[in-house]
Amino acid sequence: MALDKIGIAKRIAKEVQDGYYVNLGIGIPTLVANYVRDDIEVEFQSENGVLGMGPFPFDGEEDADIINAGKQTITTLPGASFFDSAMSFSMIRGKHVDLTILGAMEVSENGDIANWKIPGKMVKGMGGAMDLVASAENIIVAMMHTNKAGESKILKRCSLPLTGVGCVKKIVTNLAVLEVTDKGFKLLERAPGISVEDIKKATEGTLIIEGDIPEMSI
Repeated sequence: MALDKIGIAKRIAKEVQDGYYVNLGIGIPTLVANYVRDDIEVEFQSENGVLGMGPFPFDGEEDADIINAGKQTITTLPGASFFDSAMSFSMIRGKHVDLTILGAMEVSENGDIANWKIPGKMVKGMGGAMDLVASAENIIVAMMHTNKAGESKILKRCSLPLTGVGCVKKIVTNLAVLEVTDKGFKLLERAPGISVEDIKKATEGTLIIEGDIPEMSI
């Protein structure tokens, strides 16, 4: 069956390596901090000026003054630090973040990402996404494979206003793990119970299938 948001976050958490500095975007990416292995040390950074974020707090333990860029309450780990947004964006623009995990509305087969605006709908702005996609060298996208109408969000070309061009390296959806290559989306893994044919039907962009495709390990 297709993964839910927690399943996507659990799979992406496997991409986080010991010693990484990681920025988590709004939405599904914020869940990743809850599922990173206990035997590795990771520093989660938020562009509103936090380094050393921990998992989400339990009910009743929230501190309204400690939030991430999406204004969600968070916890901090021993040694965490707080600073202004100028320092935070200096970290991002200076390429001091090893991995950026973002949500998306659409991704194209050449790695373009659209994740900030649907024309005609009110939005607060792009936020830190433009700096993240321009500076990060390793971007993983967490997203649903299709929209509510069943239409693919894994496309030949994005139809929505772009956030970044040719920047996405890997995508984890509720159906599959995909690598962005110069020939299209390479299918690396499929969600438990999801067939390669299911993924083909849900993917508008060029899908590269080589050999047997293993199921994800969550």
